[in-house]
Amino acid sequence: MFQQTIKKSVEVTGIGLHSGEPIKMLLEPMPANSGITFIHANSGTTLPLSVDSITDTKLATVLGKKPNAISTIEHFLSAIYAYGIDNLKVSIYGNEMPVMDGSAVSFCMLLDEAGVKKQEIMKSLMVIKKEVKVEQDGKMALLKPAKSPLFNFEINFNHPIIGTQKYSFEFSKQKYVDEIARARTFGFLRDIQYLQSINLALGASLENAIGLDENSVLNPEGLRFENEFVRHKILDAIGDMMVLGHHIVGEYSAVASSHELNHLLTQKLLATEGAYEIVKFQEVEKSVELAKVFA
Repeated sequence: MFQQTIKKSVEVTGIGLHSGEPIKMLLEPMPANSGITFIHANSGTTLPLSVDSITDTKLATVLGKKPNAISTIEHFLSAIYAYGIDNLKVSIYGNEMPVMDGSAVSFCMLLDEAGVKKQEIMKSLMVIKKEVKVEQDGKMALLKPAKSPLFNFEINFNHPIIGTQKYSFEFSKQKYVDEIARARTFGFLRDIQYLQSINLALGASLENAIGLDENSVLNPEGLRFENEFVRHKILDAIGDMMVLGHHIVGEYSAVASSHELNHLLTQKLLATEGAYEIVKFQEVEKSVELAKVFA
């Protein structure tokens, strides 16, 4: 399989989750071997996507340094991963991605509008060769060898609507669109009220997140999936793994992981000798059928 970009430029405007301001995003095709590059358009700062360029993970995954950082990139990167995009220019007119409806489905629709274009250079994959694991305060995330991309997640919230949820997701583009892309981010009313008091989450609403009080879901339409919460955690994890710059052949598993722990996992993977190998697609294809996964 060959590297991919988009066929044509597309743009969209949405609300910034934290600023509450309109944010324009412009996507443009890039040549093979360019990778994913973000542009902080207001300053002209170029921010190539890499693990070393992640500067904050407290409330979202943040690329670059203030005042020219771009926040909340994980939902968009999750869609980019699902669509098998390798090369792309992403111009953001603001300091964060538009939150859209709090899931990745709007970004999937934007990529459908742009179209996907095969390029002349063979795709490379990151093959996990040995287990790498990080743990922190009872939370855990790991990557280990597997013959196809797998994502497993478990969460446990002391809330009557959430409780303990587990989900195993065998990755493919179509399954991502069907099972993961529409799962929205969620937040508790008490936390949103505090964040807004310190001028954060100013754009948060029931239009772009699942809201929860002490006992119930506040959104009039309810949930999109019974286990939408854990599905969204997988959506986040896929986006956080895309920061590695390659699609992964391996198994990701997590218990109550966060953007911070996912970032620590990517750092440890890159720092661990022999933990991964960058392999041309046709070499991986000899041992496992992957064309349908990344098509």
